Parts: sequence; structure tokens; C-alpha cells
Amino acid sequence: MLIDSSEKVDAIVIGGGIFGCAIAYYYTKNNPGKKIVVLERNEICHAATSRAAALVTRIRSKQHFIPLSLETYRAVAEMEKQLNESMDMKRVGVLHVAASESAVADLDDMMRIADSFNEPSEYLTHETVKAKVPWLKTDEVLKFGFIPDESYCDPYLLGTFFARCAKMNGADIRQGVEVNDLLMEGNTAIGVSTTAGNIYANAVVIAAGAWSPVLAMQAGVGLPMAPVRSQYWITERNDIFPVDSPIVLLPDVQAYARPEGGGLLFGIREAKSFTTSPLDIPKDISDFSFSPDRGVSDLSEVIDKLGCFFPAVYDIGLKYYIAGFSGYTPDNNLSMGIVPGIKNLFAATGCAGAGISVSGGVGLAFAELIAGRPNPYDFAKFSIERFGKIDPFSKVWLDKCALARSQKRSG
Repeated sequence: MLIDSSEKVDAIVIGGGIFGCAIAYYYTKNNPGKKIVVLERNEICHAATSRAAALVTRIRSKQHFIPLSLETYRAVAEMEKQLNESMDMKRVGVLHVAASESAVADLDDMMRIADSFNEPSEYLTHETVKAKVPWLKTDEVLKFGFIPDESYCDPYLLGTFFARCAKMNGADIRQGVEVNDLLMEGNTAIGVSTTAGNIYANAVVIAAGAWSPVLAMQAGVGLPMAPVRSQYWITERNDIFPVDSPIVLLPDVQAYARPEGGGLLFGIREAKSFTTSPLDIPKDISDFSFSPDRGVSDLSEVIDKLGCFFPAVYDIGLKYYIAGFSGYTPDNNLSMGIVPGIKNLFAATGCAGAGISVSGGVGLAFAELIAGRPNPYDFAKFSIERFGKIDPFSKVWLDKCALARSQKRSG
């Protein structure tokens, strides 16, 4: 006798990263009694989420990101109450460092944006900055701006907070279950085929990070994003790195830094960002070699520029090297929303290096969309159709997305 291994639920999310877990959190919270299943072939928050630098910055030059990040902060407070635990967000603030006239103009714009969102901000003196950030050489800096309420966090912890609260609310999060195919009926997504059988649903969300274009192509859709490497280093512990010093953004050398356990976590945007086709990424990201030399050659290309602000970089020991894929686009905007031309299919992808920060807003937006309600946010700049028809696996497309990361100066 054949056993029917199929089931029916209200919504399916493919991918148990921070976006998938956040969607499940909001969906279960706002739709009691509805059943959502999150399918993750490895462990939740295993790939890009756990490898993120996790700067949870709210005030950005791209103002359409800001409401999404503000929602993340609201969600953290709610989840801490639900779990009766602290997320231990490190609210140390962000120091914007401007060492050129163009960077000063950008900084002044950023401070005006902060004011328009009623976020406290102030300009700091060289003396104040030296006391806050002993490792930072300030000789060439023209202006400092400080936004005190910005934070960083443990990205894995934030992702699992979403997952735990979602499960408490009734979400079904299945690890070790791989989605093989989208199930289509004409131009309508009706479910997924998995290693544990078929699951049918009224809504299917692709939230599979670097692998998302592969799934979208099963529905004939070229998803406009590409996996582009982000990489950072963590130094040895040293007294010049106070644990309560702020996040530091250095747009003139396209670098950022934040405290990490008595050391310094710092990242760069190299001249030629590494990218690869989603088709060539193994199922387990742990099996992928991001850099044979742990990023040393990339760091060596920019170390003299970085050393103008961080002279200790020449001598300090580098204890850890971390790399992962972010979903980039040519305009450094998110790439997400209702999949055009396909009913009941959604894509929560293309994080553009801001996935941890915007996770709350993304989760709420898709929870509303798959429940058949309007998106509470304006996703016009994130439209999946904005680049026209594209081939997400072509070298031309991949190179465009990699170049966007290399040229990125701000969040």
C-alpha cells in the first residue's frame, strides 16, 4: 500500500535563516491558528546569519531601510519579554568618521536624517573620540558624527530568538529537511517537494539566501541578486579596544569596526569583491572555501589606507577570519516582494549586507503579505522587477552585483 506523504499547511518558508525565522515569528503572532512551516536543510541560522558582523544600525543613507530596522528593535524588546531573557544588544552607538569633503557632506546628510527620525545625534571633538576609541588615529579626520542609540548583536542569538518565539506561538520549524522542487500548477505555486514528502500551501516564501535564485528559476523567474562575499577579521584582545567603545564607520577607506570580546572586529570592502554562481555553492556552506589565504591578499591591498586610521593593524594579531555570502544587487537595495507573474510565491532575499538590521521589518512585511494583507512598508525600491529580465547565473550579472559591494561607502 502506498502511503500519502503529503500534507497541507497555510504557508511554507524555504530557509531557516534570520529572514525565515522572523517571518514565522510575525506570522504566528498575527495569525493565531494558522499553520506555517519553515524548512531548513541544515540547522537554523547556520549560513549567512551566523557569519554576519551584525551591525544593527537604524540610521542609514538609504532611508527606506530605516523603518525596517526600527521594527527589529521593537521585536527584540517584545521577544525579550516573551522569553524572559536578554538579547544582550550592545547599544554602544555608531561613530561616523569623515576624512574628506565628500564624506563630510555625507555625514551632515546622515545627521539630518537622524534628526528627521527623532534619533539623538551629535558631533564630537577629536579629544572626545580619542577617549572613546583609543585605537583610532584621528589626525586626518575632518569631522565626527555620533549616533548613540545604535547597536550590534550576536546574529545567531537574534535569529534563534525569532525561531524560539515563533515555535512558542505554534510555528513548525523543521531542520534537516531539504526542499527539492517548487510544486507548480500553471503559474501558481502550490507547495514544495521535500526529502520528507510533499507539502502544499496557499503561500510559499523563498528565503534561502544565496541559494534563492536556484529555487526561483524553477518557476521561470530570474531573481535579481547575487551571492557576494563579505569578510571580516577579529583581532587578539588588547587594552586599546574597550568593550564599550562604539561601532566605527570609515567611509573614506570603506571599512567598519566594532568591539568583539576585548578585541576588534573589522571589515573592508575590497576593490574586487568575490562572487560565484548560486549553482556552484554547496548545500552546506561550511564546505565552501571563501579564501584560501583567509583574506590576507585582500587585506594587504587596503592595509595602508586602513593603517592611516588604525595603525595597530600592522602589528596586532588576527585571531579569527569569518566570511559568508550576502545577497547583493547592482543598486545595493534589497531584492524582495511578491514574485512577478507567479501566484502565491514570494521572495525574501537580497539582504545587501543589512539582513540582520532589517530582519524585523522584513519578517513583518512578509507575514502580512502571505496572510493576504497589504505590506505595511513601501517596497518599491526593492521590486524584483526593477532590473527587467536578468540571468542570475551569468558572469555579467554576478560582476555587476560584486561591483556594487566594492563601491559601497555607507550602509
